[in-house]
Amino acid sequence: RKKATYDKFGEEGLKGGIPQEFGFNGAWTSPYVFHGNPQKTFKLFFGVDNPFADFSSLGAEEASGRPPGRGEQTQDGPIERDLNLTLDELYHGCTKKITLSCRVMNEDGYTSSIKEKILSIAVKPGWKEGTRVTFPKEGDQGPKDVPADIVFIVRQKPHPRFTRQHNNLVYKTSISLEMALTGFSVDVETLDGRRVNIPINDIVQYSKVVPGEGLPLPQDPALRGDLILTFDTQFPPKLSPESKRLIKQALSL
Repeated sequence: RKKATYDKFGEEGLKGGIPQEFGFNGAWTSPYVFHGNPQKTFKLFFGVDNPFADFSSLGAEEASGRPPGRGEQTQDGPIERDLNLTLDELYHGCTKKITLSCRVMNEDGYTSSIKEKILSIAVKPGWKEGTRVTFPKEGDQGPKDVPADIVFIVRQKPHPRFTRQHNNLVYKTSISLEMALTGFSVDVETLDGRRVNIPINDIVQYSKVVPGEGLPLPQDPALRGDLILTFDTQFPPKLSPESKRLIKQALSL
């Protein structure tokens, strides 16, 4: 009614009231008195408490780098992939380049495309099975998503000569009972291409440790684990009576 009064009678009608002859049907005839609450006036005129709320919300989204109206972004759990390495690669260290196809957001912030990216992994000498290499936020991009982390987990491929125990290398060889009792020597080709001759002068029990011929330690590649020789002693399927007599005679000395 205030707006109608102003439209018909102007400022004077709003301040001083309208003539009585025009005050039928409950028309407002008394002068306007300001109620003293500017926020109430805003709400009556705009229909909301703060007419600039939408503008401030938009500015906050722009400041965060998100496309308008996208809300808070969330990140999925890490994407895990195996990094298969040979024992030689773990001994020497190497650089592995991994090609990935990922979804990348276009400049408009709404559409996306598939692009290839290359991730480079510097494998350090002595890395162990289960070592994790993380590339933060290298997963697929999306308008509402923070790209997931990509994690590569070291997996060691089988080796034809050695097995691994922590930083030690285990080499297994078969020997005869005669060799186990009388002594022998073993030639071992190491992972760095050397051929090491290891004499076995004592009666073989089960294994022999050769210090410093294992894998480099990741925290200090100048230090190395050990080479452990294990023996699979082959016993004869049978012995003649004379052979048994001679063995007993020899062992009783």
